[in-house]
Amino acid sequence: MGFRNMLSFCPSPNFRNMFQVGPNELELECQHTIKSHGGQLARNHKHDWLILLLLVVIEIILNVIDPFYRFVGEDMMTDLKYPMKDNTVPVWAVPFYAVLLPIAIFLLYYLRRKDVYDLHHSILGLLFAVLITGVLTDAIKDAVGRPRPDFFWRCFPDGRDEYDQWGNVVCHGKASDIKEGHKSFPSGHTSWSFAGLGFLALYLSGKIKCFDRRGHVAKLCIIFLPILAGCLVGVSRVDDYWHHWQDVFAGGLLGLVVAAFCYLQFFPPPYDTEGWGPYAYFRAVEESRSNSRPGQPWEGTSMQGINREQSAVNSNVDHNLDSTFDAMESGRRFANERENPLQITAPLLGSM
Repeated sequence: MGFRNMLSFCPSPNFRNMFQVGPNELELECQHTIKSHGGQLARNHKHDWLILLLLVVIEIILNVIDPFYRFVGEDMMTDLKYPMKDNTVPVWAVPFYAVLLPIAIFLLYYLRRKDVYDLHHSILGLLFAVLITGVLTDAIKDAVGRPRPDFFWRCFPDGRDEYDQWGNVVCHGKASDIKEGHKSFPSGHTSWSFAGLGFLALYLSGKIKCFDRRGHVAKLCIIFLPILAGCLVGVSRVDDYWHHWQDVFAGGLLGLVVAAFCYLQFFPPPYDTEGWGPYAYFRAVEESRSNSRPGQPWEGTSMQGINREQSAVNSNVDHNLDSTFDAMESGRRFANERENPLQITAPLLGSM
């Protein structure tokens, strides 16, 4: 009985209300779908899509060219003799969980909200985050040319090492293995993972209002899940001896920074009161209001700004009216005192 009474003072949390958005956010003020505004939205961002294709071409070129073949001496082989292993996370799997999985979540959200701006900008921002991260990662890989932890067995698959007169390695392994062996810094798996999954974490944090100051810390579990997946991918790269820990750390940091920049280009910060929607949606709402009320100055201003200005004007008017009435009352009282001075002296004479 005592335990039951104790539980009666601790009501169970309503998780449905915890993750539910307000009613004014479920019903969009302007229903812009793919059919109605998708073509126009894509045409407005045609230059962004062209730049995206250019990034794809640059990424292909960076993977075709040879990296910088850094000097590798015999005394450096101590940290480069780890065994060659297969990838725990294969290369083909990275686009599935870093690109296709977030896009699937974006599509599910679109089916609920029918907001073409959210769908278009989330996909465009995600692709930019992943491709910019890929270009930066592969450009740094080719420029640095750091050997992987298993470089010895890539260079000397038979175990017999050979060096030239300057002490540099003379590799006799497969050319593709040697080329890949000079691409350790930074980790491409990790940077791509944190770019895609980091963008997804920011997207989800805005949609579920993770930072609405209500203290529902359980929402953080949803946000940390994509980050945890990216961390596990980075750990697998060290466990497979494909990367040093510095490579993984730099790749994760690079992916997160690029993802944050690309996300904030289209969406408010997750802690913002309007962080649940893209900037383009709120602009479309203002335009629809201005079209419905042509005499109102909606364009270029927000509802909150207009309400604040109207409140300030009303308070100033009320203050001026109060000051006028006080001045009029003081003047009337002073005039009465000048006309009837006996009203002031009579009480004094009565007291004498």
